[in-house]
Amino acid sequence: MADNLFLNLWFGGELVENLAHAVTVMRQFPFCTEPPGITGVAVHPISWIEATILEQRYRPGISPEDAATIAAGLSHEDYAYVFEANWELWTPQPPQTDWVLQLSPVRFIVRGEEFEDGESEAEGDLQVDFGLDTPFLHEELQLSAELEGRVRSNVKKLVDFTTAVEKNSGAKTRLLWSESEENLAQKLISRLQRVQ
Repeated sequence: MADNLFLNLWFGGELVENLAHAVTVMRQFPFCTEPPGITGVAVHPISWIEATILEQRYRPGISPEDAATIAAGLSHEDYAYVFEANWELWTPQPPQTDWVLQLSPVRFIVRGEEFEDGESEAEGDLQVDFGLDTPFLHEELQLSAELEGRVRSNVKKLVDFTTAVEKNSGAKTRLLWSESEENLAQKLISRLQRVQ
């Protein structure tokens, strides 16, 4: 069963500083080639149930710096800022014999300290929402040695991104996790070992 996959980062700074950290994180991201960059910006006041006060889409995408500048114009500690982008991951096409690079959405969520009653304390000042963990596991498929290479390529892209974030973002704490009760690293290792 597929679970959502997240990278939570804590910086311990004020919102303006955390937006700057978000730019650094987004710069590490391997954007897709078409459309590159940030493709959407949304600003949520107070909690997730409130209507957004800003939603903009961009095609082609804009730079992380431009996206953060737009968000900083509405800077409040009880707001959350969502930056949308895409990367390309290998995805099987029916009947699962052909794999293609397909756009996969990712959201970068920056939370003010007072947003959703201090949600940032548990969920991070910045959370990267990768969507479902399916591209990194494909548990529904019987992997052959050839298809394993596609899954490994997706996992490598995830690992390269998280490693670059760890080295360059200045995060004090980070956590890569899925909604599953299982240890994500063990789940990935177990999946790839089943092919051998």
